[in-house]
Amino acid sequence: MNTKYIFVTGGVVSSLGKGIISASIGKLLQARGYKVTIQKFDPYINIDPGTLNPYEHGECYVTVDGMETDLDLGHYERFTGIHTTRNNSITTGRIYKTVIDRERHGDYLGKTIQVVPHITDEIKRRMLREGLDEGLDFVITEVGGTIGDIESAPFMEAIRQLRWQLGRDAVCVHLTYVPYLKAADELKTKPTQHSVKELQGMGIQPDILVLRTERHLDNAIRMKVASFCNVDLECVVQSEDMPSIYEVPVSMQRQGLDAAILRKIGIPVGETPAMQSWHDFLEKQRNATREVHIGLVGKYDLQDAYKSIRESLNLAGIYNDVKVKLHFVNSQELTKGNVANRLEGMAGIVVCPGFGQRGIEGKIIAAEYGRTHDVPTFGICLGMQMMVIEFARNVLGYKDANSAEMDDKTPHNVIDMMEEQKSITEMGGTMRLGAYDCELKEGSRVAQAYTAQPDSSLTISERHRHRYEFNNKYKEEYEAKGMKCVGINPAAELVEIVEIPEKKWYIGTQFHPEYSSSVLHPHPLFMDFIKACTNGK
Repeated sequence: MNTKYIFVTGGVVSSLGKGIISASIGKLLQARGYKVTIQKFDPYINIDPGTLNPYEHGECYVTVDGMETDLDLGHYERFTGIHTTRNNSITTGRIYKTVIDRERHGDYLGKTIQVVPHITDEIKRRMLREGLDEGLDFVITEVGGTIGDIESAPFMEAIRQLRWQLGRDAVCVHLTYVPYLKAADELKTKPTQHSVKELQGMGIQPDILVLRTERHLDNAIRMKVASFCNVDLECVVQSEDMPSIYEVPVSMQRQGLDAAILRKIGIPVGETPAMQSWHDFLEKQRNATREVHIGLVGKYDLQDAYKSIRESLNLAGIYNDVKVKLHFVNSQELTKGNVANRLEGMAGIVVCPGFGQRGIEGKIIAAEYGRTHDVPTFGICLGMQMMVIEFARNVLGYKDANSAEMDDKTPHNVIDMMEEQKSITEMGGTMRLGAYDCELKEGSRVAQAYTAQPDSSLTISERHRHRYEFNNKYKEEYEAKGMKCVGINPAAELVEIVEIPEKKWYIGTQFHPEYSSSVLHPHPLFMDFIKACTNGK
C-alpha cells in the first residue's frame, strides 16, 4: 500500500503530551503489523537542541547516527523500539539553513526565495521523507508548539497542502485541553472549539480530536465537541491522566483511536491486537509495591532534564518487581558536611551527566560517598568522569586531579580532550555523538550484565554525547589501584567503562545507556544496577 501520513498537532496550551500520543499511535499501529516511524518538527530556529540549556527544553536526546534531538524522540523509541535518526528530528533552523545554502549555491536560478513556496516545499519534502527508501506503512509527524504560534505557521501551511495532495492517505490528529473550573464544577469545551476554529482558519479540518483532561468526559461532552468541531463522535477520544504514561496506548486502543485512523484512511480495521507483552509489563508495574530509593545527583532541578535516565530506572525497577522512588539531590548544594544526610537511606546513587563547572564538586563528593560506603553507584558520561577524578584525588593521591574541561591547567588531567577535538571552535554538533562500539572485558560485572540477556555479545554499541575522554596515560595506575577499565572502544582505544570489582556495584560509563532502554527491552546496566540496589532480591 502507499505510505500513509498522520499529522499530530496541539492546541490551547503546550505540554499536553503530543509526544506520548504520537508514540501511542505508533505502538498501536505497530501492534497491527505495520512498519512505522515517528518524526518531530520543532518550530524553534536552533539547528538542534544540542546547545540549549535543559531548563529551556528538557534533556537532549541522541539518535544512533549522532543527531542531537528533542526528548520526544526518547518516547518514540521507548514505546515502539524503533531506532530514530537525524531524519526524525527537524527544526525551523535546519529547514531555513537548507534553503539558504541552496540559494547561495544558485540552485533556485535567480528566484526570489519566499516562505511559500520555498520553505513550505522543504518542510513537505521532509514530512514525506523524500529520498529515503524505507518501505514505511505509516509516517507519524508531530509538530511542536501550539496552534496560533507565529513560528508554526509554515508547518501548518505545509500540512494544509499535503492534506489536499495526499487525499485519504493523510489524517490530522489534533490534541487539545478541556479544563475543569472548580468554582462552576464544569468541564469547559470552549478552548477546544476555539483551537479547532483556528486550525480550520488555516485550512485544516482535523479528522480526530484527542481531548486532554484531568477528569472523565461523558458522552454528552464528546458529542458537543463533535458537533461544534465537525468531527465524527467515534473520532473524539479523551486522554485522561493515567497512573503511568505507559497506560496511554492501552487507553487509546480501548477507545478505538487506531481503528478510527484506519477507517479514515480506508484500511480494513480487522481484529484488535492483544498486545500481550505490553499488558504483561503493565501488570508487573501494578504489582510492584516494594520501594527502592535512588539518589539522582545532578545540577538541573527539572524532571525533564534527566527524562531518559528517570524512565530507564523506572523500567528496570518494574522488571525487578520494585517501584523506584527517585530523589533529586542538587550537586551544587552537596558538601562533605551534608552528603551523609542527603544520601542517607538511598539504596543506590546515580551521578548524572552534564556539561561545565557548575555542580561538579558535589558530584565528586557523591561519588566518594558511594565508593567509601559501598553504595551501588552508577556514573553516566560526566558522572563517570567525576568518579574517575574522585578516584585520582583520593586513591591515586593526585589531590589536584581534574578534567581539562574544568581546569585546563591541571597537572593531572585524568580527563582530557582528544587531539582531533582540540581544533574545533563551534559548540553545536561537534562532540563524539551517536553509537560507537565497545568491547567488554570478559568476567567483568558489566560483561555479566550484558551477557545475561539473550543473543548477547561482548561487543556492544552505545550512544555518546561528550567531548572529553579518560586519559589513557593514567590507565595502568587506575587498574593497579582497583579501578578497572572494562570497556574499550576498539577503533580508538578509548576507555568507555570503568568499574571497581570489589564493590557491590560501582560502575561508570562514558556513553549514555539510557538512550537504549525501552519498555519491552530495559537496558541491562540499569537492570543490573537496580538488582544490586535491592540486594539481588
